[in-house]
Amino acid sequence: MTEGGRPAAGGVQSIERAFGLLESMADAGGLVGLSRLAASSGLPLPTIHRLIRTLVALGYVRQEPSREYALGPRLIRLGDSASSLIGVWAKPYLARLVDVVGESANLAMLDGGEVVYVAQAPGRHAMRMFTEVGRRVSPHCTAVGKALLARMDDAQVTDLLSRTDLVQHTEHTLTDPGAYLRELARVRERGYATDDGELELGVRCVAVALDGGPGRTALSLSGPSTRMTDDLVDRAVPHLRTAASGLVAELDQAGVGE
Repeated sequence: MTEGGRPAAGGVQSIERAFGLLESMADAGGLVGLSRLAASSGLPLPTIHRLIRTLVALGYVRQEPSREYALGPRLIRLGDSASSLIGVWAKPYLARLVDVVGESANLAMLDGGEVVYVAQAPGRHAMRMFTEVGRRVSPHCTAVGKALLARMDDAQVTDLLSRTDLVQHTEHTLTDPGAYLRELARVRERGYATDDGELELGVRCVAVALDGGPGRTALSLSGPSTRMTDDLVDRAVPHLRTAASGLVAELDQAGVGE
């Protein structure tokens, strides 16, 4: 959209507005009221109501008993197809990370209030980490989740966490929202996130978020804590950043960036 609210050259305004509302809902964690959509989109309430009614009729949005609106089930098929395509593009970058670092490399996306793994390249070692593609985990206990939520402001994170079960998987899991926000501040400062036995004991991960690309996406490396030392993490971060930049550039060139 242009600054005056007009569609970009060749664009259809109602389509751009509808997709803008869907993206605003995704940014809010997938559940939002009309007043918040009005505040985030700048559109008048009658326009939002008309667009939302159409999206509900098509199955892309559903209305909850609370009268808030949630992303609908028809988006799942589109999301699954898009995730699979991104996973295909990511495979060479994941393979190169494994070649350089030796540990398992993953691509994950934020889907509502969960992190979903969409691609993986297994590490070279006999004892290695394996994350099933399609697995969903809470963002509070994973490096990819921290990397992704660090791209959001504290108000968005707090809202998302309020709708997340902060399960304590291990003694190291952060379950206090205040402590988690302080951890995200450290992630923003250093530009990468770690998970040290917070989901599974004996497992350590390091992740960076893609600066651009479709949705909220992150790359990570994971392995046993005995091998994922501080030195290895320091060595891995530049390679993760290079892979993330290369993948974003390729996706932008293919027209699937943000």
